[in-house]
Parts: sequence; structure tokens; C-alpha cells
Amino acid sequence: MASIFSLLCYLLIFLSPNTTVFAEGEANQSEIDRQSLLCFKSGIYYDPLRVLNSWRNTSPNFCNWSGVTCGTRVPNRVVSLDLASARLGGQISSCIAKLTSLSQINLTDNLLSGAIPDELGNLSGLQTLMLAFNRLEGNIPDSLGTAMSLSYVNLANNNLSGAIPHSLASSSSLSKLILSHNNLTGGIPAPLFANSSRLTMVDLQMNSLTGVIPPFGKVTALNYLCISENFLSGSIPPSIGNVSSLHTLFLSQNKLTGLIPESLSRIPKLLKLDLSINSLYGHVPLSLCNMSSLESLQLGSNQISGSIPFEISNFVNLTLLSMENNFLSGSIPSTIGKLQNLFMLNLSNNTISGQIPSSVGNITQLGKLFLGDNDLSGNIPGSLGLCLQLLQLNLSSNSLDGFLPKELFAGPHIPLGLDLSHNNLIGEIPVDIGRLGYIILLKLSNNLFSGGLPSSFSALQSIEYINLSRNNLSGIIPAFFEGLTMLEQLDLSYNNFEGPIPISSFFANSTMVHLDGNKRLCSSNFSMLALPHCVGTDTKTKKHVPFLPVVVPTVCVVFLLLVFSLFALAKKLEVHRPTLHSKAGNLLHLVTHWRVEETYIFPQLCTVRNILCCHALGRTRDVEICPSYQETLKKVSYGDIAKATNWFSPVHRISSTRTGSVYVGRFKFDNDLVAIKVFNLIERGAHDSYLTECEVLRIIRHRNILKSVTLCSTLDTDKNEFKALIFQFMANGSLERWLHPNRQTDRPMRTLSLGQRICIVTDVAFALDYLHNQLTPPLVHCDLKPSNVLLDYDMTARVGDFGSAKFLSRDSSNLNHSESIQGTIGYLAPDYGMGCGISTMVDVYSFGVLLLEMLTGKRPTDEMFVDGLSLHNFTESMFPDRVAEILDPSMAHLDHKLFTELWIQSYIIPLVGIGLSCSMGSPKGRPGMHDVCTKLCAIQEAFLESYGNAFKSL
Repeated sequence: MASIFSLLCYLLIFLSPNTTVFAEGEANQSEIDRQSLLCFKSGIYYDPLRVLNSWRNTSPNFCNWSGVTCGTRVPNRVVSLDLASARLGGQISSCIAKLTSLSQINLTDNLLSGAIPDELGNLSGLQTLMLAFNRLEGNIPDSLGTAMSLSYVNLANNNLSGAIPHSLASSSSLSKLILSHNNLTGGIPAPLFANSSRLTMVDLQMNSLTGVIPPFGKVTALNYLCISENFLSGSIPPSIGNVSSLHTLFLSQNKLTGLIPESLSRIPKLLKLDLSINSLYGHVPLSLCNMSSLESLQLGSNQISGSIPFEISNFVNLTLLSMENNFLSGSIPSTIGKLQNLFMLNLSNNTISGQIPSSVGNITQLGKLFLGDNDLSGNIPGSLGLCLQLLQLNLSSNSLDGFLPKELFAGPHIPLGLDLSHNNLIGEIPVDIGRLGYIILLKLSNNLFSGGLPSSFSALQSIEYINLSRNNLSGIIPAFFEGLTMLEQLDLSYNNFEGPIPISSFFANSTMVHLDGNKRLCSSNFSMLALPHCVGTDTKTKKHVPFLPVVVPTVCVVFLLLVFSLFALAKKLEVHRPTLHSKAGNLLHLVTHWRVEETYIFPQLCTVRNILCCHALGRTRDVEICPSYQETLKKVSYGDIAKATNWFSPVHRISSTRTGSVYVGRFKFDNDLVAIKVFNLIERGAHDSYLTECEVLRIIRHRNILKSVTLCSTLDTDKNEFKALIFQFMANGSLERWLHPNRQTDRPMRTLSLGQRICIVTDVAFALDYLHNQLTPPLVHCDLKPSNVLLDYDMTARVGDFGSAKFLSRDSSNLNHSESIQGTIGYLAPDYGMGCGISTMVDVYSFGVLLLEMLTGKRPTDEMFVDGLSLHNFTESMFPDRVAEILDPSMAHLDHKLFTELWIQSYIIPLVGIGLSCSMGSPKGRPGMHDVCTKLCAIQEAFLESYGNAFKSL
């Protein structure tokens, strides 16, 4: 027994040094983790939310650092790094690969650039890699496929290029692969769909992938597959029917050909199927109609022929059926009325004939019905009036005849539009049309309507577009049209109207009112419409003194007297002659260019609504007289800027992007704070951005555009090129910070009332209207978003950051299609992003998104907007009846005392309508900024008139 005890003692003595070495090794691993985190931090140059403030070299307990999670074992090892939505700028350091116990990396929604480090593949325990919504470039590292535990990879919404690594596609551990919205090329690796029991999700949408879709092997768990918006060709492999686990399949916007495979019917749980915008042909397989689980079926813009099968009634769960732009023939089966859950039915632009079945009225959930551009005949069924949820109805370009059924106007309001144009409809326009209430568009043109216009038109207070042209309408033109304050176009041309047109400035605008082809109309006041003078009008009108012959000479005389007075005063007071010469020259410049610069010289003519609004808000805006183009800029040196910013201290830094940083400072020779934008010239595009802003700011002058004070172009102390722009400081920061305040700080959350939002969005509209319509050539901002809208001390909105701006060609409304695409995801117009060239409609789209964001409080990149859902169609789906449910909660809370149904109908719905029209996918559907300004001013005036005294708190 004693010998055994002695043996144990010897063993303990022998092993004790090794134990100590082992403990020291584990402790060393913890220190390696801490130093690796600090090394990662060194690659971050922009941290506006200060999430990395706790990451300090003097802090040994790194497990308490923001975003860092350690395991439960001792010693401490980092197992998770989660810095999502921290707005970090910089690059991902390869030091992160030294955190050998990492199982999760989440850097989603930041401003990170550069390449993905190859060393990440060395993390054998890494399971989740999330780097989406950044600015990462380069290829996807091949080494990622060697990470044996990697299960979830999300690299979406970056600038990644090159091919999808075969090693990653072959990974046996991979469960979800999301690479959408990048610039990936090459084909889809065949091993991806070859044999996997773990793969559940693949999203490769919006890349530049080519080749064919590889065949599907034993992929037993895949439930989501999206490879839309690529350049894939060939046919859909029949083996796709083997993937019985699929519930979502999106193959749209490719170059796929061939037949729709019948094997799709073998996927029992398929909910969404999108094959639209390809070159598929043949009939719709009858076997597809057995898929009762389908909720969405999109086959539009193909070459599909044949008739719609009667068995379509089996789609009992279908909410969306889209088969437009094909070669469908035959009639619409009456069994379609059994699709009780259908919200949208689009069969437009086919060769469908016969009558519209009355059973359509049984689809009580129907919200949008598009049957235009077909060969339909017969009457419009009155049963459509039973579709109480109907938002939009288009039956145009058919051969429909008979009277307009009154039942159609007894039920739904059809707010998004009613288009019955290009048919053979007869009779008078029903009086019941006034029940359409909040309708925006009404097209009844190219029919056989007769009689006069019912007075109930005056009830259409939200109407923006009315087209009644090319009918047999008669009688006088009623004056109630001028009371429709939202109306921007009225077309009554080629009818039989007679008598004098209403005396109103609205009817004097030939771009808004079209009266051609009415031979018996006359005018007593407006010769610009080229109408004959009405016989019998009062000839004893007062004679007015001609404006130009009197006013112009008077202005010239006053101007000359003023110039001579300046010279006389110079001699009398012995003032330096060059100074007064400069002032006289400036005055001459302003007077001779008054037509171009009337916004600056007489701002009260352009901004009276804003001034009224802002005074009612308690603001004290001064009318801003335009500074001369020849005004001498203040001279600022590099040393002045360095001292003003405390040698570019991070404390003075307001914001930072890849191309530069903005600092707040005060020069020793000035008492006012300024914002100093210092360009990071080592970054690609920074120099061009500087030159663009200089050119733009040299030309533009507007009270709602951020005003530059001076610039500095010199060398720094190390003889490196240095360029900076100095602006007026905006005391209330950016609109972004008001809409999305940092909830992690202890400061009270700032909110914007409805009245403030109306004023701000009107200010922005004025700025864009000036850029688009008052500059020659027009200027497109190209990057309008809340962070580029600054708010002065009195909450005046000013648009800034013109580094991406572009002047349009003088002889064309569009620039060359080869122009580099710039902008921000979510605010970037789809037509611009797809390389369709640039126009002012690019800014209109961004403005629409910004307006919807101001009303809903949701960013266009909100995590809820997936699977084709966007801020636009999300808002549209709730418009107008449920729009109150999606308003920014902070605005609703702030305005709770007056946030009533009246506000919803009078202000919110019109504002949302403007936002929706501006953010339409097609540029042809968007209004111009001049028209947008007109509508917003009307809303602003109405709000001010009703709540002027209480405007401060609203």
C-alpha cells in the first residue's frame, strides 16, 4: 500500500511542470484573442456609433467588449463576433482568423470595403459568416470551402466579382448560401445541386451568372432557390422535380428557353413559383393545376401559348396569378371565380377573347385586375362591384361594349386607377362615378360615351389624371375641374364640347389641359389656347396699362440711376474704385441674368409657401439674397483647417465615408461654426468627387441647397495633395439621424412631427425642382437619401453631397449608358441600376423612397424587405385604407392629439400617394419635380391654413 502511495506522489511530481505549461498555454491563447480583436479594430477607421469604444488595450476583459461573446469554458475564448448595423467603415483585417474558436462572424450592414480575407478558411470551427450589405470587393476566397463546419454564408449586397468557388459549392456542411446582389460571373457550379442533405437555401439573385442550370441530384432539404436576374440560358432541368422539399422557386429574368417541365408538379409543398421574363414556350402543363399549395404563380413575359385551363380552379390558395405578355388565347374560364384568395390577376397583353366571366365578382379578395390589351368583348360585368377590395382595374384596349354598369361604382373606390380606354362603351358617364372617392387615375378615352359631364366629378378630390378624349361628349365644360386641387392633367380633346371655357388659370395651362378637336369651344381671356373669341362677351372691359412697355423702361432707368449713384458715392467718400466696380458688375450680372436666377434675386416669389410655413413653426428664416458669382472666397490654408479641427481629431469628426470625412470646426478669424469636408484622395473616385462638387457648387445657388463657404486645395505638411470644401454648419444634423435616432444613447430621442415632415420634404422638392428645371443644363443629384439632407438651426432642409452629381447633356435628356453607376442601394432607381442611362427621373425615384421613409420610419433596406417585398410595394399594399397602420410610430405618438381620420384623409394619403407615384419602377410612371412641388405646396398650405396657430407642436 505504501509503495502505491509513493508511486502516486512520484507521478504528481513528474506531471506538475507539464500542468503548469498547459495552463500557461491556455492563458496565452486568451491573450492572442485579445490582441487579435485589437488588430481587427485597427482596420476600422469609421465608428460613428462608437461601438468599439470599449475595445481598449488597457481593458483585459475582452469578453465584455461590445459585440464580443466568449465561450463558457475556462480560459476565455471568443466564439462570436457580432457587429451588425454598427455603420463601421474600414477593412476586415486578416487578424480575425487568429480567433481560432470563432463559430460566428456577423458584420452585416456596415460600410466595410476591400477583400474578404483568405485566412477565414482557416477557422475550422466557423459555422456562420454574415458579411451582407457592405462594400466588399474582389473574389470569394476559395478557402471558404475548406472550413469544415461552415453552414451559413451570407455575402449579399456587396461588389464581389469572379466565379462562385467550386470548393464552397462542394462543401458538405453548407446549409444556406446567399450571394445575391453582387457582380458574380461564370456558371453555377454543378456540385452545388449534386448531392446534399443539408442545403436548405440558395439565393444567387441579381448577378451576372451565365450557362445552364445544373441538374439536381439528391438535394433532399432545399426549400428556397432564387437565381433570378442573371443571364442563365438553356431549359429548366426536369430533375428539379426531384427536389420535393422546395417551397420557393424563383427563376425569373433570365434567358431560359424550352417548355415548362411537368416535373414541377411533383413538388408537393411548392408555395411560390416565378418563371417570368424568360423565353419559355408551349402550353401550361395541366399537371401544374394539381398543385393546390401554390400561393403565387408568375409566368408573365414569356412565349406561352394555348388557353387557360378550366382546372385552374384547383389553385385554391393562390393569391397572385401573373400570365401577362404571352400568346394565350381562348376565353377566361368561369372557374376562375373559385380562387377566393386571389389578390392580383394579370392576364394583359395576350389574345384572350370572349366575355369577362361574371364569376370574377366572387373573388372577394381581388385587389388588382389587369385584362388590358386582349380581344375581350361583351359587357363589363356588374358583379365587379362586389370586389370591395379592388384597388386597380385595367380593361383597356379590348372590344368591350354596352353601358358602364352602375354597380361598378357602388362598391370599391379603386384608388389606384380605372382604365377602360380603347373600347366600344356607350351611353352617358354615370353620375355614380363620384363614388370613386380617392381614385387617382381615370381613363375613359377612345370610347363612344355621349352626353354631358356629371357634376359628381367634383367629388374626386384625389384625382390626378383624367382622360375623356375621343368620345362623343357634349355640353359646356364645367368649372368644377379647377376645384380638384390634385389634378395635374385633364384631357377632353376630340369631343363635342361647346361654349366658353371656364375662366381659370388652370384652363390656361396648355400642358395640363387638352381641348383640341372641340370645334365649338371659345375663350374670352386666354389667347394662348388658340381658341376663337367668344361672341357676346363684355367688350367694356377695363383697359390695363401694358406691362412690358412701362415696367421694363422704368426698371432700366432705376438701374442706371443706381449705378451712377454708386460711382458718385465712391468719389464722395473716396472709396476704392475697384470695390464699387465689382459691386456694380455684380449687380449688372444679376439683372442681366434675372430670368435664370430669379430664384435667388426674388426668392419670395418662389418660396412664399415655405416662408409662411416656417414662420408658423416659429422659425425665423431670413430671405436669402443670392451672393454674386464673383464674390471673393475666404482664403483658408491647411494650417487653418488643422487648427480648426484640432488636428483632425476624431472628436471633431461628424461623419465619414470611403472618399472623405466631415469635421466640425471654427476658424480663428470667424465666430461661426463650419463643416469641413476633407477628401481621402488615396481612395478611388475621391478626386473626381471633389472636382464634381466644386463644379456643381460653383454654379448652383438655392436656399434649400447646402451653401459652400470656401475651398482649400494645397499640400499638407508631408507634401501630400490636400483638398477640402468648407460649408455652413447645419446645427440639427442630417435627416437620417432624426428618422433613425441612436437608441443606445442616453440622450432623449428626437422626433419629427407631421408638420415638420411636410416642410422638410417640401424643401427637398424645391431643391430638386431647381436642379432639374431651373439650371441649364439640368443637374441630377444621383444620391438623394436622408443622410444627404441637412437641417439648419430652424429645421430648414438643405440638400448636400454632390460628389455623384451629373449634368445632363444639353441636347439630350439622358447621359450615355456607359456612365458609371453611383448611388445607394434602396434609393437607387432600378432603371439607373440596370444601365438604362441617367435622367432626372433617377432623383424622382430617390425622392419617392425618401418620402415613404419619412412617413413610415422604415429604411428601404429594412430586414423585413425580402423575397421581392420593397418599401414601395409594402406601402402600396396598405394604401389607402390601412395606411395608418404603417406610419412612423414616433410621429403618430407625437401627434396623437390631432392624429385623426381627418389627418389621414387630408394629408397622409395624399403624401403617400406622391411617394408611391415617384417611386414607380418605370421612369415613365413618375411625375416631374415641378408637379411634385405643386402638390406638396398645396398640402402644406392646407395644413397651415387649418393648424397655423398650433403649428409649433404639430
